[in-house]
Amino acid sequence: MLKIKYNPDRSGFNEDLKMSLTVETKVWEKDWKFILKKGFIKKVMLGLGQNASMRLLFINNVDRPTEVARYADKLIHDGVLDDYVFVDDYASAALDFFKMDREDLGKGYYYSIAELVSIYLCDTDFLAHFSGDATVEDDVPLTWFDAATELLRDRAEVSVVNLAWDLKFSEVDKDSMFLEETFAYGYGFSDQMYIIRSDEFKEDIYTYSHPDSDRYPRYGGELFEKRVDSWMRVRNRLRATSRQWSYRHSNFPAWHSLKGILWRVLRKY
Repeated sequence: MLKIKYNPDRSGFNEDLKMSLTVETKVWEKDWKFILKKGFIKKVMLGLGQNASMRLLFINNVDRPTEVARYADKLIHDGVLDDYVFVDDYASAALDFFKMDREDLGKGYYYSIAELVSIYLCDTDFLAHFSGDATVEDDVPLTWFDAATELLRDRAEVSVVNLAWDLKFSEVDKDSMFLEETFAYGYGFSDQMYIIRSDEFKEDIYTYSHPDSDRYPRYGGELFEKRVDSWMRVRNRLRATSRQWSYRHSNFPAWHSLKGILWRVLRKY
């Protein structure tokens, strides 16, 4: 559905290693400057994402689309991205595809629509999503996506694979139903980071409810991650979480605030 704007020569890119995987992230008005101007996006796209079939940016709810697109175009030219998408351009088509409307998501529409558009547009076997403020630890091996997608191929009962969150490996083990050497298995879903089979998530899975899913913040309404969590619990679908490798989630301050200025000065990105 998407037409790549450029076909840059990726330095060190081995075409034989390319997998049927889309890696994507998203930005909105409150975080795009950190992610695009300060280089957060490079941590994912030039790290784990370098051998993916497609590296995408989803732009949602920004005040100056032309300015954001200018930075995204530069990232394409520099070989960081393959393409970018304005979420609003595909929002109606995605909702129609999933037989949903804005009212179904309630307050969760703005938290969820980018993820739904991403799944709707995905034409690779697997989809890896990172929220804009999620970055990958430097020690995560470049082969980790291969291990994650191999698990999804081999284990039909596993619908989601993700890195551990914020190095909290003991919490991962505690929350799990059973453990293996490299992965912990259990219920749960987070939109901060996930790898999925794209075809499975294009199915009718967003109409379920489960009492344990009420733990998600009420301000988010019937948001995407709550709906997926309910489906996984009702249908006994498992999440596999890495017991060795992690991502980091950051909360960005306001760009022009004193905290935001100090944050940019002190960070290495």
